[in-house]
Amino acid sequence: MRFDIITLFPELFAPLLNSGVTRRAYASGQVAVHLWNPRDYADGNYRRVDDRPFGGGPGMVMLAEPLARCLAAIRQARSEEAGAAPEPAVPLVLFSPIGRRLDHAGVQSWADGPGAILLCGRYEGVDQRFIDRHVDVQISLGDFVLSGGEIAAMALLDAVARLQPGVLHAAGSHQLDSFNPQLDGLLDCPHYTRPEVWQGQAVPAPLLSGHHAQIERWRREQRLLTSASQRPDLLEAARARGQLTRDDEAWLKKNPHLL
Repeated sequence: MRFDIITLFPELFAPLLNSGVTRRAYASGQVAVHLWNPRDYADGNYRRVDDRPFGGGPGMVMLAEPLARCLAAIRQARSEEAGAAPEPAVPLVLFSPIGRRLDHAGVQSWADGPGAILLCGRYEGVDQRFIDRHVDVQISLGDFVLSGGEIAAMALLDAVARLQPGVLHAAGSHQLDSFNPQLDGLLDCPHYTRPEVWQGQAVPAPLLSGHHAQIERWRREQRLLTSASQRPDLLEAARARGQLTRDDEAWLKKNPHLL
């Protein structure tokens, strides 16, 4: 799996690639990351990559030509790396407020694929002609605007890396994460560790019981509770998919005051 990242600030990615548990994915080559600066493909002594927008207005717009040259170099490098084997067709992804919001299903699809080329926009955006000609997918992290696409690219890389085999300490631990199909797409339950009592608050009794079925039932109920109170849309989606059991529905009906 290979991700090529087009960014004016490649230095921002160093902490991501060298810190935390996900660094294993990058160090092992499970997720190969290549950084490309479009300024290296710009003209003139100043290597200009932006200009004022036609029609006026504040801010600057990223020029199409340096991006096109950078993209061509990436495609060539990927082709040379593939050698005799045909290069997997990978999309060019632009992080943009108009893109589809990234979710677990989206992350999983990237984690199962050959990678992508990620374009981190800056300033007021990218010349629309480059987007029309080259961009295949647009992704958003939510209904807010960042200074650039680097944070969004790092979020995608981190989410993809932790799904790779052997990256997390416990194999399959990501299956107990919020939104995972193993949890029927619900939010995860609360977690506790030592001491058993902290500032007068005790760990819930079921977690200390040693009774596996009782512990799992408590966790399921807490996932239902958290999802119902914080993200009722997730609970309704699970219900629509037929993933709530009779015990789930009975518990929800019995405890409406908790929701």
